[in-house]
Amino acid sequence: MQSLGKENHSSVSEFILLGFSSESQVRMVLFTFFLTLYFITILGNGLIITLIYLDTHLHTPMYFFLSILSLVDMSYVTTTVPQMLANLVYPRRTISWGACAAQMFIFLILGIAECVLYAIMAYDRYMAICFPLHYTLLMSRPICIKMVTVCWLISIAGALVYTVFTMRLPYCGPHKINHFFCEVPAVLKLACADTSLNDRLDFILGFILLLIPLSFILVSYVRIFVSILSIRSPQGRLKSFSTCASHITVVTMFYGPAMTMYMRPGSWYDPERDKKLALFYNVVSAFLNPIIYSLRNKDVKRAFLKVLGQRGTAQ
Repeated sequence: MQSLGKENHSSVSEFILLGFSSESQVRMVLFTFFLTLYFITILGNGLIITLIYLDTHLHTPMYFFLSILSLVDMSYVTTTVPQMLANLVYPRRTISWGACAAQMFIFLILGIAECVLYAIMAYDRYMAICFPLHYTLLMSRPICIKMVTVCWLISIAGALVYTVFTMRLPYCGPHKINHFFCEVPAVLKLACADTSLNDRLDFILGFILLLIPLSFILVSYVRIFVSILSIRSPQGRLKSFSTCASHITVVTMFYGPAMTMYMRPGSWYDPERDKKLALFYNVVSAFLNPIIYSLRNKDVKRAFLKVLGQRGTAQ
């Protein structure tokens, strides 16, 4: 890897992130908007993690995975948004080769982790609804921890392959990345070498890391819906559907743009469209997740009111 770094540094030592707009007034409006969005995202996801930690009624597999998802979302936006905010304020929008590779690697780890985590959460709902009597045994704490550990191992391995095969290419200029962070498709466009191998690799990895988890989610929900339809009580069916609705919503928001970005041919590259897609599955998705889960979840709202009530009593 050291020789790899030296080889790339000999051709280009830094990149320029073009971001969104060169007009100062537009940049300040975008800065204010994204800064507000970032703080709300951190606050919302941090609140969910805190509530799950404080309320013992939320110490279940579903909320354990939700707390991991919130942690991933907080880290996800922190990987890209602060860099974007700095570039909106300062005219020199450069990022070193090493920082670009690091940002790409961390971003991919978190993105892949989110993909796999959604599949794990679907499996958890499948177990809870289809095997309620054996749920606590099948989804015990040690098993949940093992599942999350496997999720991180898959994420690190996938991100390493993506990053190494992208950054090993020669980048001899121009070194302007038409994006707000170092994302694989945008960086590949600057390579002064044949990227057909990368296109094939991206499709294969996209199939493994996106389509397989998505297929697993779909199969889980087909079996869940079949099981729900067999419930005689209308209230029981509604309750079971409501526990799945939030998850289905966030999966749709995340997977659609991510698959468009990472499973299309390199010739379909459109920088302006890609920036909007990246904003959606990186920033907007992380912003909406806590809102969707809290507004549609009675347990989370009850825990929030309980914590507020305890603080009010203490005062």
